[in-house]
Amino acid sequence: MDFQTPDSIIRDLVNLRHEAAKGVDALFAAEEKVARLRIEYDTARSKALLDAKGTVVDREALACLATESIKLSLDIAVAELSRVKTKLRILQDAQTSIQTQARMVELTYKTSGIGER
Repeated sequence: MDFQTPDSIIRDLVNLRHEAAKGVDALFAAEEKVARLRIEYDTARSKALLDAKGTVVDREALACLATESIKLSLDIAVAELSRVKTKLRILQDAQTSIQTQARMVELTYKTSGIGER
């Protein structure tokens, strides 16, 4: 574990705050992409079902085949959204950890008498 100074803790917190701000924008972009792809997939699947001929099972299979590339794009977008959410949780945990370290450094300074001058 590296030795943390008040300046390094402040720098780490500022860096995390900047990363979290970028993460919020990334989260919005990922959610928007999923929403757009979900609409595109639902529309394409509905049209494919209406255009297909045969039994219900045949029509569903044909619609599935006709929309597999859009479905793959949607699944990948959902995975990207999940990754962004995970990254934001990791940033939040890191911020909590650094705040704990800041409190420990503050207590160390107070108990050593350095902060009382």
